[in-house]
Amino acid sequence: MTRLHAHLAEAIKDPDPIRVDDLICLRFETMKVYSALGAVRHLLDTGRVRPGDTLIDSSSGIYAHALALACHRYGMKCHIVGSTTVDRTLKIQLEILGATVEQVPSSNNLQLDQNLRVRRIGEILRDNPTYHWMQQYHDDIHYLGYRAVADLVGELVPAGPVCLVGGVGTGASTGAIAAYLREHGRDVSLVGVQPFGSVTFGAGHTQDPEMIIAGIGSSIEFRNVRHELYDRMHWVSFEYAMSAAVDLLRTSGIFAGLSAGAAYLSALWEHSYDRGRQHVFLAADTGTRYVESAFARHAEARPMASMRPREIGSLDELAVPWSAMSWDRRESARVRYEEFPSATPSH
Repeated sequence: MTRLHAHLAEAIKDPDPIRVDDLICLRFETMKVYSALGAVRHLLDTGRVRPGDTLIDSSSGIYAHALALACHRYGMKCHIVGSTTVDRTLKIQLEILGATVEQVPSSNNLQLDQNLRVRRIGEILRDNPTYHWMQQYHDDIHYLGYRAVADLVGELVPAGPVCLVGGVGTGASTGAIAAYLREHGRDVSLVGVQPFGSVTFGAGHTQDPEMIIAGIGSSIEFRNVRHELYDRMHWVSFEYAMSAAVDLLRTSGIFAGLSAGAAYLSALWEHSYDRGRQHVFLAADTGTRYVESAFARHAEARPMASMRPREIGSLDELAVPWSAMSWDRRESARVRYEEFPSATPSH
């Protein structure tokens, strides 16, 4: 039976589960709608905000759209402090949805860009103390909306061990889905994917000569990342993520972003050494905003068989273009110089 949705946000949040060889891809139009809807609904239900209040946050684009839709759905006002990756198409959509959008000055330095956005939010809150800062980087209410995704994974894979693979930005999506599945007693291996240069899992001393993949990784600490949930980590360069995203489109028809390409590449590798698990990878958004920066360069894409990770036992050994490591559910990422005993897996 066709379901009639009360709002567009409800319609676009659900992923399309797609079989990709032996893997399952959860292909989202914009995954963070789950996060934003769950967070705003919780704030309203607990009385921390009221309809008509203004919600504010920083975003590189995906969360901005999700929060604007959630505010539109629940009668809230929305103020976005965005990076320059919020392009004209998205900015116009946000403004028509009723959001106020401002962008920090352009910078090639991600840390400077993120710090400028957070600093600007502080200035706005001083002038507007009634605004509620959503703090997608730090407030674990953003985990709440992903319970429904965990339920979906449970339906798709009703029995047996699962491996969930996805990009780690704020940590809410991959961390929450795995945590909720484990609450139900499921055997879940969680594999996180990061870009080089991200401090979240200790790669701040590395640098990708191309760029940091938008939407995952960070140059500042995200307090809602629960490191102890992760079993394995992969760090993937722009070149390899682009190559895998092109292959994903070419072989399956799935047009998804760079984090999806990196997750697809990592999931294929993990599956090749652990075929006893059903591997599920997340495609958090479409490839639209990567057309010029990535997909237009499809002729440069490397063959999938030519890409292999460097297995490492210490963060000192991290190296572009692709490194992988057993994280073993350790609690902290502040371990650049700490050796990981028995960290290198059999593969």
